[in-house]
Amino acid sequence: MLGSYEMNSNAAVYFVDRHIDEGRADKPAFIEVDGAKRSISYGDLAHQSALFAGALSRADIRRDERMAMIVLDQIEFPIAFWGALKAGVTPIPLNTLLSTEIYNGILKDSRPSCLMVSKELWDTVSPALADIDCIRHIIVIGDTPENTTNFDSFIKDAHALTPIDASGDELAFWLYSSGSTGLPKGVRHLHASLQATSDTFGQQVLGIKEDDVVYSAAKLFFAYGLGNAMSFPMSVGATTLLFANRPTPDAVTDILENRKPTIFCGVPTLFAALLAYLDQRSGNIGHNLRINTSAGEALPREVGERWNALTGTDIVDGVGSTEMLHIFLSNRPDDLVYGTSGNAVPGYDVRLVDENGNDCAVGEIGELIVNGPSSAESYWNRRDKSKSTFEGHWTRTGDKYEQTSDGRYIYCGRTDDMFKVSGIWLSPFEVEQAIIEHPAVLEAAVVPYRDDDDLEKPQAFVVLQSSKSEADASDIKEFVQDKIGKWKYPRKITFVPDLPKTATGKIQRFKLRD
Repeated sequence: MLGSYEMNSNAAVYFVDRHIDEGRADKPAFIEVDGAKRSISYGDLAHQSALFAGALSRADIRRDERMAMIVLDQIEFPIAFWGALKAGVTPIPLNTLLSTEIYNGILKDSRPSCLMVSKELWDTVSPALADIDCIRHIIVIGDTPENTTNFDSFIKDAHALTPIDASGDELAFWLYSSGSTGLPKGVRHLHASLQATSDTFGQQVLGIKEDDVVYSAAKLFFAYGLGNAMSFPMSVGATTLLFANRPTPDAVTDILENRKPTIFCGVPTLFAALLAYLDQRSGNIGHNLRINTSAGEALPREVGERWNALTGTDIVDGVGSTEMLHIFLSNRPDDLVYGTSGNAVPGYDVRLVDENGNDCAVGEIGELIVNGPSSAESYWNRRDKSKSTFEGHWTRTGDKYEQTSDGRYIYCGRTDDMFKVSGIWLSPFEVEQAIIEHPAVLEAAVVPYRDDDDLEKPQAFVVLQSSKSEADASDIKEFVQDKIGKWKYPRKITFVPDLPKTATGKIQRFKLRD
């Protein structure tokens, strides 16, 4: 079934089939911690993904055609993803929290021949299919609606397909951007990119090992989660815990205490919510963690320090993007400074450039650009955006940074989030970080508004720790002035119950500006 793989650069060979010859056939690759609580070994994953590849071929889903996946974090996700790669079909994992309207737009944009859906999502997805005629097969995991095929039935009696030969430079899969500043864009990645991120951040920063157990609150459809929960652990034969439901603080705490992962991958919003939740239960937490990672947005210094004080473990904060597939700028376990994004991950180069493309001096704010082996091939159907983002070997991130004299990078905000106050660039993130250090504050977002003189000034939207938290606008303004300077404080403060975010935890500041 598996055949020789030494000369085949198909990513499924390295991440799945290789483990059979290396003696891991019986080792658990994925364990579900909710739902049916199933598990799958590396050997069974190799076999079932080969069956899925054969079923795609039997269904006449051909090489280079596309398969959209609106699938929860469950066993069928890795089976289908790697099975598609074995067949030469292009999987497109989609955000499982989108609306019917957005699914309709993405499916029209990507034009898949096959669609795979978790039964829990069918009521949202099915209305999106009304005017789409490109999909020839719909596979549903679970109870099967009319005119669809059950997942188990789809692969039943299929021939186990040997992975097709593929070049490392060949298109492998798409991901859609999180859409923090607009509609999602289809980002097209190559076979070699998955191993590139595993060899760099996974091996040289995270230091993932075969005996690690990984839990990623970031889901598999997200580039960050795909690396955390699939390519990184599978690169060394480790085990991943899959949780299909929302990663609420109580659910995550239960996983950390009872399932005992050694690596936990979260986002800043979740770490802050976990700290608030644990404070309410006297801050006790039992765990087996050795390291944590954070990405999606910069981790506030205060959150990292509080987590370390509570758990005795550090959060390795890094910067990645869908376009680069995973983290390319990061702190490291043995070289960590909270409040910074660290240094370039081995294998990547980063620069800060001004509006004219010139390198910025130390202490100047510029746009971060990156050169590395996991850069996407292009955006689908976005030629102008591809040309402005992918400039030769360099990829524009859209993030503003400042480099310190010791070579570390400090996040200042998205390019379109930055604004000037009194003629000086203001970093919304710097102000937000100062605000959340106030003991009554859980979260904050800062955006500009125009005052009576038509000048831009900062305003803050603030979420308090609890309804019983005591804080008023003047108190927070004075607190920020003392922290970071008189001119940077928010002139207006609005208390809100929550902040608009993407499914991956990024604050959607453009909605607050609107």
